[in-house]
Amino acid sequence: AFIWFGEDGTKKVYTYKMLYNEVNRFASALKKLGVDKGDTISMYMPMLPETIVALLATVRIGAIPSPIFSGFGYEAVRTRILDASSKIVITSDISFRRGRPIRLLDTLEKGVGGLDFIEHIIVLNRSGDGLPNNYIDYHDFISSGEDYIEPEPMDPNDPAILLYTSGTTGKPKGVLISHIGVLIQPSKEIYLNLDLKDSDLFMWITDIGWMMGPWQIFGVGNLGGTHAIMEGAPDYPEPDRIWGIVEGDRVSILGGSATLYRMFKGYGREWIERHDISSIRILGNTGEPIDRDTWMWVMEVIGRWRAPMINLSGGTEVFGCLVLPSPIVPLKPSTLYGPGLGMDVDVFNDEGKPVRGEVGYLVCKKPAPSMTRGFWRDPDRYIKTYWSRWRGIWYHGDWAYIDGDGYWFLLGRADDVIKVAGKRVGPAEIESLINSLEYVVESACIGAPDPLKGEKIICFVKVGRYREGIEEEISKYIVKNLGKPFKPSEIYIVKDLPRTRSGKIMRRLLKSIYLGKSLGDISTLENPEAIEDIKEILSSNT
Repeated sequence: AFIWFGEDGTKKVYTYKMLYNEVNRFASALKKLGVDKGDTISMYMPMLPETIVALLATVRIGAIPSPIFSGFGYEAVRTRILDASSKIVITSDISFRRGRPIRLLDTLEKGVGGLDFIEHIIVLNRSGDGLPNNYIDYHDFISSGEDYIEPEPMDPNDPAILLYTSGTTGKPKGVLISHIGVLIQPSKEIYLNLDLKDSDLFMWITDIGWMMGPWQIFGVGNLGGTHAIMEGAPDYPEPDRIWGIVEGDRVSILGGSATLYRMFKGYGREWIERHDISSIRILGNTGEPIDRDTWMWVMEVIGRWRAPMINLSGGTEVFGCLVLPSPIVPLKPSTLYGPGLGMDVDVFNDEGKPVRGEVGYLVCKKPAPSMTRGFWRDPDRYIKTYWSRWRGIWYHGDWAYIDGDGYWFLLGRADDVIKVAGKRVGPAEIESLINSLEYVVESACIGAPDPLKGEKIICFVKVGRYREGIEEEISKYIVKNLGKPFKPSEIYIVKDLPRTRSGKIMRRLLKSIYLGKSLGDISTLENPEAIEDIKEILSSNT
């Protein structure tokens, strides 16, 4: 069913029989505890076998699991549990990241203080330390369950999972995905677009708290395939950790984010060439647009021009993809090819008309089974977010482009678009150019208010090695390729860019830092030291 890889080299293999037995026992124990159909259960867990067991057991009895990213601090954990009103919380006392034990239970205790609706907290005791009497030990709990429990009959449109996704403003949105949604969308995409076979080992580098974690678990599991999960950082204890896993267990379908691939690129191809990665036959990217230079590097160094890049995009709210290719279609660098199977998507201009050969808004014109039926306890926000721009049209919020040959490209979030003297440009277009320079590791661009032009372009660039004049070279290169109107007003060379643990660059934080505004929710931030470095650089340049 799946293989788990620990950061310390530990490996566990779960067969479908083992998984079936543990899911039944855990589900039975939940019923004995008083969990009913429709109850919510929050899961503050890292990527572990027990996490998958708890997720599937909760769904089996008709309750609603709500996975929470294990890297969150106590305020983010509290916000999600409070909003979900979970009667049961499942956690681990510790997780491991870059060789350090992280005290999840301590964080949880700080986050749930005073939440009287929580009836029980189930703790996976990994440290061996004793647990207080008010907690339930995971192993004791699962041992109390029966060998079999009848699955709860469910309507296809009943909620199966509650996922939280953060926006640029306001509290996180609780996205409800139906039972038919969690089965049909990932299964369709993994089988037909990522070409899963019985012989494959499928691995997406992700977390249970992000959509791609449950997407992989439900999709591969429903198809009867085998997938891999891992705890810890993909580049620890050495930058070739992933490539060792690929070689040792013959991973054949490998997915991640553009930022992750740029990180691998920054370490150099020699870390990859130490290993036999010829088992990889399909590559995947999601989470953010992948620039041309990184796409070409991945295709050459990882894919060896044999494994196609299935560049896909959708979101938590659709529990899958709106646009993505398949292994049998021709590709251009960075393209997503076109609409997913059964997905009626288009690109609209400001007047709500379909456009080709110009940048517009990604929309969906007909519903799909996996689309969220609403935000948890916030129906008005759901309508305002997706349905208020054009009547009967799902507004997804991405900036998209269809070229003259019919190939689709994403250029980032529409609210990140920079408008300079009436001319619009997506950050991804500028960043793609910057990242193509051999000394650049990665970059991020934002728009800032300008009294003359409306907005000006600000670029933050991470380079392999700094030398005098790099900023001017970057500026001239952008002007040469995009034109003088898009010359950056300011370019800053930084040690690192703020990113989430799943690899997304947090441009909104860069904008807030630059404008001196509140940073808002930084619970998903992987590297807070990057913020302090950027603040110092900006203050020294004022």
